[in-house]
This record gives sequence, structure tokens and C-alpha cells, in this order.
Amino acid sequence: MATKEPRQYWLMKTEPDVFSIDDLFKAENKTTMWEGVRNFEARNFMRDQMKVGDGVLIYHSNSKPPHIAGTAVVASKSYPDPTQFDPKSEYFDKKSIESQPIWYLVDVKHEVTFKEPLERNRLQDCPICSEMTLFKRNRLSITPVSSEQWLAVHQLLGIKSKR
Repeated sequence: MATKEPRQYWLMKTEPDVFSIDDLFKAENKTTMWEGVRNFEARNFMRDQMKVGDGVLIYHSNSKPPHIAGTAVVASKSYPDPTQFDPKSEYFDKKSIESQPIWYLVDVKHEVTFKEPLERNRLQDCPICSEMTLFKRNRLSITPVSSEQWLAVHQLLGIKSKR
């Protein structure tokens, strides 16, 4: 009998003036490709570790103040990021060829927009959340989140988590 892999959790950064959680909510089927990631470690998380059903914290990084805006779910297995092959795309990579893609992505589906965003300083004041990779590797656009951190985020907001 096959055993189900435990659900994993992630924090994915986005700049709300480029693509916000509201944009994700408005996307067709509330789902979008998480394209344009051009960091190998973040790419590896999507390509090698993310699974359909994993939880995602959507973090608005370039806002005042930075905050977690809501949650999403990984909605697809990883696949080559098509923008790497498109010379008209800002994410075009001339080193990528379709037979040997460099960049991968997953689809992400909106789950919940928080009524009140969880601001970075409040997150950092929480002992469990202060250990998040977000605070140790601030420049990384995708980071793993422990199940304890996932629950703590929801507890700070006074909402029940889908675990």
C-alpha cells in the first residue's frame, strides 16, 4: 500500500505591485503559473520538492510593511517555465533550450486572503516564526516553512489552519 507523503509548506514572495494575492484570486480558476523564478535554490524547491497539495504562504515583499497576505496551494507538478524560451519575455534566458530547460515552475491556486495581513514585525516577534528561513535568507523568493510555523501563522491571525 502506498503511503501518502506528508504535506509540506512554503513561503513564496511576490511584489504586490507586480502580482498580488488579489491578482491570484482574480486569475482564471484562481490559479497561475509561478513563473520568472531565476534563482537556482528556489527553482530546486519547485522542481524537486514541491508536491500538489502543499501549502503556500503568499508574502508581499515589496510593500510597506511587508506581510503575509494569505495562503495558496501548489496545484501542479513542476514543469519547464515557458517564459525562459520567449525572447519577448522579461524572463527570457538565452541559455535555455526546450530540450534542456533550466527553469521550472509550479502552478499555484488561491486558497485564502487574510482579512488582516500578518505583518513582518509581528511574524518576527513570534518565537516559532522568528526561526523562519525568511529571516535568515531574506533574498530567497521561495523558502520552506515548517508545519509548526504554518500553524503559528494561522494562530497569530486567530484562524483555523488547513493542515
